[in-house]
Amino acid sequence: MADITLNGSRLLSSTCVPNIFIDKYMTSANGEFVKIYLYLLRCMDQNRPACSISELADVFDHTEKDILRALSYWEKVQLLHLEYDGNHDVSGISLELPDKPLPKKTVPKTASKDQYTLEQLEQFQNEEEVQEILFITENYLGRTLNSTDIRSILYWYDELRFSTDLIEYLIETCISNGHTSLRYMEKIALSWAEDGIHSVEEAKKEHTLHQKDTYAVMKAFGISGRNLIASELSAIQKWTGSYALSMDIIKEACRRTIQATGKPSFEYADTILSNWHKQQVHSLNDIAKLDSAHQKARSAAKSKETVKRSVSNSRFNNFPQRAYNYEQLEKQLLNTTR
Repeated sequence: MADITLNGSRLLSSTCVPNIFIDKYMTSANGEFVKIYLYLLRCMDQNRPACSISELADVFDHTEKDILRALSYWEKVQLLHLEYDGNHDVSGISLELPDKPLPKKTVPKTASKDQYTLEQLEQFQNEEEVQEILFITENYLGRTLNSTDIRSILYWYDELRFSTDLIEYLIETCISNGHTSLRYMEKIALSWAEDGIHSVEEAKKEHTLHQKDTYAVMKAFGISGRNLIASELSAIQKWTGSYALSMDIIKEACRRTIQATGKPSFEYADTILSNWHKQQVHSLNDIAKLDSAHQKARSAAKSKETVKRSVSNSRFNNFPQRAYNYEQLEKQLLNTTR
């Protein structure tokens, strides 16, 4: 189809929309949420001192809960910050307008879900969004959630700033791959947060790449007929993520593992790859150089050992040897026996 020409004069009164909002956030957000965020931008450009939730609800013909849901979403993706009064009502909205991609969020290695008190749990569960995600989770798992389960999900929602859509996708993806443990899901959630993943679209891209890497490693190891367990998937995540090693390098480690052990061993391969990571291996050529240096070191050590043995033998052979007159010794022996 032919390109569409855009015409029209530039208005003097306009609202500035950051390009990153269009490129990174708008495409994966709910359309109504986008409208509300644009309206907030307009209010800010007009230097309006106040904008109430009820006013926003009237403008868009929504309920106040709908408005709060939209604001909560934009806060989760870190485009605004909500302030609350003593009654836990929204009292202020601070818009963040990034002109460059947000940095990856650093999260603790261990979830601090135990920080939530029973009172906080009750408050959270009164929120419509939280009720929805807890209901969805129970349906997926086929059981009632306990307090530990609820704390985990609230941690993803409140601390990691995951939307309900992203949490649902996380749970659905893990269960479809045979992983029903919330502890396993939590590891995935933490890795997503560390990688700056805050939308379903971003998670789908990461999942596709991870599946591709997983299948490549399984093929290199000759694994078929079973799913990888959590520790094996974590190892692949470390090799491709933290270590940022190419699949060619990972496949070479798998090949050497099979050659050395005769079986697929993620522990053995991890030892190889961890060593290569420490030695800053970035290509197969780097591995060849390490192999060459190792071979030279072995040859030098072998040569040194050979020289050492040669010197030892020479010392034995250089011992002063006595010359004996066996005929004279025989006569002396006969004389002593008479």
